[in-house]
Amino acid sequence: MASKKLMMTILWIVFVFLQSCANGKPQVPCLFVFGDSLSDDGNNNNLVTLAKCNYRPYGIDFPKGPTGRFSNGRNMIDFLAQLLGFEDYIPPFATARGKEILKGVNYASGAAGIRNETSGQNQGDRISMDRQLKNHETTMSEINRMLGNNHNTTVEYLSKCIYSVAIGSNDYLSNYFLPQYYPTSRLYTQQQYAVVLIDQLSQQLTTLYQYGARKLAVFGLSEIGSIPLERSLCGNGTKGSACVDNINNAAQLFNDRLKSLLSQLNNKLTNATFIFINATEIGATSPSLASMVADVPCCKVSNITGLCKPFGNTCSNRSQYIYWDAIHPTEAMDALFAGRAYKAQSPNDASPFDISHLAQL
Repeated sequence: MASKKLMMTILWIVFVFLQSCANGKPQVPCLFVFGDSLSDDGNNNNLVTLAKCNYRPYGIDFPKGPTGRFSNGRNMIDFLAQLLGFEDYIPPFATARGKEILKGVNYASGAAGIRNETSGQNQGDRISMDRQLKNHETTMSEINRMLGNNHNTTVEYLSKCIYSVAIGSNDYLSNYFLPQYYPTSRLYTQQQYAVVLIDQLSQQLTTLYQYGARKLAVFGLSEIGSIPLERSLCGNGTKGSACVDNINNAAQLFNDRLKSLLSQLNNKLTNATFIFINATEIGATSPSLASMVADVPCCKVSNITGLCKPFGNTCSNRSQYIYWDAIHPTEAMDALFAGRAYKAQSPNDASPFDISHLAQL
């Protein structure tokens, strides 16, 4: 029964892919990506940081091998780009050059946060959301030059693009819940911290709007307390379960406020459409996940970083694992999440609608 459910999910994803590619051209002219390691496709490769993965076994199932994606294969953004009809992957800002930027740029960075200090003390360099916005400003200037230095033409072009924003996990896992490095949890209650994060994210999303973004898909947090790294840090037994629940509850406070914020921005900002992708709901209501390994990673990981050890062993049945390393999902999971974000299977997957509808606006 479990394998049958998994097969049905795979067939559904294939069906969605075929539908999205039917017209032979992208549904939107470009896709711009902001976020953390769930979306990063190579921006951290040349940074002095622990948050990099341009080595085997990362990329073991990716045609180009290790590229800086925190996955055994494609990540969520790769699948989303395919669903939107793009033939090529969206290039990372670190290497994006020439006319390819007209189809979009990926600014996401492993360990990045909404707050600038997030991950800095325990991970090293990373490109925070504020820095990603600065990088996008550079791209915009270049696009404007390519389009004849016509501001109105550039604004019109960008208004048709989709902007993906998936960030916030590190502001909890590599900030609030690391009191040995950061004072955040002593300064704010969980409720207060959610307000602080959402207020800053609101400013960042408004900046994107001012830059010309009109179609924005913003991802909520998944149950970040349930990843293998946090399970191991929390320990086993009742105390461990309470610890995991505490982290997940904090993430839910953030999600509730994020959904409310996006509704407010839709009412406040003219001609803008912000949609909320409910990652927690998708993870909790996908029947095929019940048959997958959820408590341990597929690769042999470092106890310090939770990332795969260089050239370490991996499981052979990778499609049966939810987590590739102790933090990040496998390619199979990324396909599932991208599929339901693009084409909702439940009314609770996305609000007010999914990415396929956002593309049609």
